[in-house]
Amino acid sequence: MLHIAEVFHSLQGEGELAGTPSVFVRTTGCNLRCWFCDTPYTSWNPEGTAISLPELLQQVLGYGCSHVVLTGGEPLLQPQIVGLSEQLHAAGCHITVETAGTIDRPVVADLMSISPKLSNAAPHAQNRWDARHERDRFVPATLHRLIRDYPYQLKFVIDEPADLQEVREWLTEFPEVPAERVWLMPQGRQPEELSEKGAWLAPLAQKEGFCYCPRRQIEWFGNTRGT
Repeated sequence: MLHIAEVFHSLQGEGELAGTPSVFVRTTGCNLRCWFCDTPYTSWNPEGTAISLPELLQQVLGYGCSHVVLTGGEPLLQPQIVGLSEQLHAAGCHITVETAGTIDRPVVADLMSISPKLSNAAPHAQNRWDARHERDRFVPATLHRLIRDYPYQLKFVIDEPADLQEVREWLTEFPEVPAERVWLMPQGRQPEELSEKGAWLAPLAQKEGFCYCPRRQIEWFGNTRGT
């Protein structure tokens, strides 16, 4: 069984496949607690239903869409995500896995979309999650393995210009990563906030040789579930 928050058909809004019609399989549960999480129903207050692998596969393939995004929460928390990826691959699907890069499982993926968490994601919850989040948010061995073995993109959430220095420092540990594999994404859950931050982030990304990653799904649909 997999614990699933939602399954829906929409357009990919982020990264190199932005605009691609896709089926999103959103698992519930996360090992991190980012304060700006835009899917708190998969992390801070996890919701979801247990679904068998055959039932879930039938539901996903029923959309008749060749691109599938395994996302969360953190989809790699659940061991059965491996079997789901294998069966989707066997059915001819292109698979994107969206992960924070903290858990390693041998999933099948045509694109590993890794969103490493910077210090700006700290939950400041004044409970056990502060220390746990900080301890678990950066796992170099897992990141090196994912970068080595999959086609990948790195998406960093940027809240303020000073965050760029932390991205530079982060990348010194991964000299194999070319600048064009790095996407800078503004922190925000409302179109106005994204537009304001994008105005200064897009030129900074260009200056650094990185890609700018607008969050098109919020521009298109708003910050709503199932989009």
